[in-house]
Amino acid sequence: MTSESESLYDTRFFFEHYYSKDASVLRWTRDELRSSQTKYASAITAHELYKISLENGGRQVAELRTVLLDKEFEVIDMGLELAKESAEIRSKYRVPMADSIIAATTKLNRLECVSDDPHLREIREIKTRWF
Repeated sequence: MTSESESLYDTRFFFEHYYSKDASVLRWTRDELRSSQTKYASAITAHELYKISLENGGRQVAELRTVLLDKEFEVIDMGLELAKESAEIRSKYRVPMADSIIAATTKLNRLECVSDDPHLREIREIKTRWF
């Protein structure tokens, strides 16, 4: 489907991009967004980004950020195979459902996950990277 060098961006990336006060982190997230490679996000990340933005900035901010997400990223929806893989990961590692969905999306699409989430880092079937 995709090459291993392409990346799926976890919600943590967007949280840091929009809310970090650390200039070096913001520089890194901007550089990541400027990359010409195809960037991917899980539909669950769209959900989480909308929820965080809604609670912190209101509906207009949430709408704008998800429009930008849809424009700049290929959003991967959840189908039956992904649901089953997510359940396998969740059962094996005892991680939250959102993390298992992101891990399953990463695994099935042969992507690298951009996240510092400790739940994702413990899943041996995927590769993660961070700042």
